[in-house]
Amino acid sequence: MDVTYSPLGDQAITIKFGTSIDLDVHQKVKQFASYIDQHSIEWMVEYIPTFTTVTMYYDPMKILRKSTDPETLPYEWVRQRIEEWLKDLTSTTTGTPRTITIPVCYGGEFGPDLHAVATYNQLEEQDVINLHLQGDYLVYMIGFAPGFPYIGGMDETISMPRKEEPRQSIPEGSVGIAGKQTGVYSIETPGGWQLIGRTPLRLFRPEESPPSLLQAGDRIVFTSITEEEFYTLKEDPSC
Repeated sequence: MDVTYSPLGDQAITIKFGTSIDLDVHQKVKQFASYIDQHSIEWMVEYIPTFTTVTMYYDPMKILRKSTDPETLPYEWVRQRIEEWLKDLTSTTTGTPRTITIPVCYGGEFGPDLHAVATYNQLEEQDVINLHLQGDYLVYMIGFAPGFPYIGGMDETISMPRKEEPRQSIPEGSVGIAGKQTGVYSIETPGGWQLIGRTPLRLFRPEESPPSLLQAGDRIVFTSITEEEFYTLKEDPSC
């Protein structure tokens, strides 16, 4: 496995599994994260997975107490442990991915940038909707805002750069496009993604554990709903 390591300050290490955002690298990140979840690591504070890396924060004092060589720095000690883990990583399972269906009301007030995306790609608005519905979607990571999914697998013929001037406020549930990715705003927040629709589903649920409806590794299926269906689903407390 082609892996590189780098220190992040004096209390963290970043493990890089690749340089491209693709399924193979994502699976390696998920596999390592799964290994961490399955083992009790007393000296670890937390870990943060991204598209291509996992950053692990550790407690240097706990490591110094465990190390048999006082000359070994905590970073080097942690790196050695990780290298040992990765030898057995191929036997670690990440489980069967979930498939989550996200209903979307496209266009109109819910998708103010749908026309711009269509014009940019020399398509009709319905073409953009159809292509967005047909993507082979995977949640690569959660970030930017609580519960916000970065979703790969969108048809590149509807890709479009972020707005040059971000909006000051984007409603919760807004579905957007940024480059080759699509995403869903989990809370009301500023942002620069091109908005093509909105879902009535709540992606960030602070009253639940875990609070994020979606997790890295989830498969996503978008479905088209009407405005009437949007408000019907929105009134449902489960949404």
